[in-house]
Amino acid sequence: MIFATVGTQLPFDRLIQALDKWSLNQGVKGNFCQIGPAGTAPLHMAHTPTLTPVQFAKRIAECKAIVSHAGMGTILTALQAGKPIIILPRLARYGEHRNDHQLATAANLQGRAGIHVAGDEDTLAAMLDDIGALTAGGSLSDAAEPRLIDAIRDFIAQPAIAQPSIVQPTIAQPGPTQNRITKRETPNV
Repeated sequence: MIFATVGTQLPFDRLIQALDKWSLNQGVKGNFCQIGPAGTAPLHMAHTPTLTPVQFAKRIAECKAIVSHAGMGTILTALQAGKPIIILPRLARYGEHRNDHQLATAANLQGRAGIHVAGDEDTLAAMLDDIGALTAGGSLSDAAEPRLIDAIRDFIAQPAIAQPSIVQPTIAQPGPTQNRITKRETPNV
């Protein structure tokens, strides 16, 4: 089974429709999609708008591969589970996100073990055609690399260098549009 997920914030109809078309053309049954809020429902795959964390973990455990947007949560989950992931970045020009940060994420992760970047729907279909050849990445550790821990320790161990402050203390004064309290007012009773 291929498990497609679009995250919890936005639908990603281009991804779901491409996977739905591929499933129809290949006669593949049994794929499952989490389509997000207000996402277009696929015609040839089981789907749901949202999943609980337990349901999500179950789908991850059962799937052969994951297809997703370039969201770091799903990418890290795939690596942690030892599952190959195909990512199709959301594009701002299609109104799929506010900007193209997912293109930058995909470019940065391109070539890493277990992460397979599809630049468009045709590339996604070609990767799905050869799904058995997709490799999984190594699992993630719960601890940081020793090099990172050593670098942080070295940084913390450095003596602090006092620098003069460029911030001058000031007392805030009310602006022209703010009320000035000049005397205590009491209501007439």
